[in-house]
Amino acid sequence: MADAPRPSSPSFEGNWRLETSDNFEDFLYDCNVGLLKRKAAKLVSSEHIIKQEGDNMEVNVVATGQKGKHQVYTVGGSFTESEINGEEAEVSTSWDGDCIMEKHKTPNLEYTLKRELQDDNTMVLHLESPKGTKARRIYKKVE
Repeated sequence: MADAPRPSSPSFEGNWRLETSDNFEDFLYDCNVGLLKRKAAKLVSSEHIIKQEGDNMEVNVVATGQKGKHQVYTVGGSFTESEINGEEAEVSTSWDGDCIMEKHKTPNLEYTLKRELQDDNTMVLHLESPKGTKARRIYKKVE
């Protein structure tokens, strides 16, 4: 039996611009991302443009000088996407309280991403590598 829809899901809808990153390069290192890609990722500014209707998400990631991502999924389901190391990942999603949990898995890599709203204007992506290295990417809502 399918899970019943959540009575009220937090709204991640909006345009979110990266403000700061903590420990991101170390996270990428643990994910076997090469030096040049790690250095480039550190310099990239990104924006998440999110449309949401209940559990249905559409996330466009726009990154300066990089190929962006377009994700369409229902929280509780899965989707595939290309990772920074070039591999295709199966991404399973679920609610963890008011956060969206993503588990990314490729043949050579597995990591988690938790999308959290700290307040109406701050979204935090918590990343954890297979070796336990944690990183945070903090986004601010833009008009």
